[in-house]
Amino acid sequence: MPVRLPGSGGWAGMTTLALDVDTVLDRLDELASQRPVAARIVATSNNESAGAAELAAMLGADVALAAKVMKLANSAYFGLSGRVTSLPFAVTVVGFNTVRSIATVALAGLDEAAALPEGFWDVSVHLAAACGALGPSFQQTTADALCLGLLAQLGAALMHQADTSGYDELVATTDLGAARFSAETDRYGLSSPQLTAEALQHWRFSPAMVTALREVPGGQDGALVRTAYELTARMLSPGHRRLRLDGLSRHRVPESQAATRIAGIRADVAALRAALGLS
Repeated sequence: MPVRLPGSGGWAGMTTLALDVDTVLDRLDELASQRPVAARIVATSNNESAGAAELAAMLGADVALAAKVMKLANSAYFGLSGRVTSLPFAVTVVGFNTVRSIATVALAGLDEAAALPEGFWDVSVHLAAACGALGPSFQQTTADALCLGLLAQLGAALMHQADTSGYDELVATTDLGAARFSAETDRYGLSSPQLTAEALQHWRFSPAMVTALREVPGGQDGALVRTAYELTARMLSPGHRRLRLDGLSRHRVPESQAATRIAGIRADVAALRAALGLS
């Protein structure tokens, strides 16, 4: 599915780039072949009949993945520090979607990638914490919302792999959030969360999760992640040109709550960093 843009000018004087989404997804499949346990977990957690014991048995075949799930389950973020002593219990604590998201990070090579966009994991952890904190306001569980934030930047990593110098320039000259989505769309034909949605659809994630990412730039179902991007930008970029939370969230998160929300998210970021081995 090649995406070709009209004209030759592009955004901010940059030339446009034909991004072939099918080729990007084929490369992901090549990476997936190198992580068979992660691939099995992603495939199996689609199956509603799969239980925690079955998923835990698969995890046990990949020590690194199992350790991450155990560490997360025992983290301050989930409030069970030191009390989770088995993989089946850990899977139950963090939830199938979280296990699947951790496996997807490994499947896409993000945990071992030598070159990622500037600040990739800093942004991803803040987005995960922000989505988790905001989730209940959007009728999402904290764990499921966290997964949206954790995976949202996958598309940014894929754009960076396809166009390293161009994407580095784009990141350096745009604000995180709406301005960057617009620049990505001008250059590649879609935004990074929308490219993430294509990848997750390819791996048969739930339609609700795919839609939530596909609609980040402006659709109703993208309001949670869109609001999380705005709060993340405020935390990471002091000069960020703010957009009101009321409009971004479809009035689920009033602007008057911004300071309180950010304080809580900062605390969650610290817990998640430690749990994911990023501190």
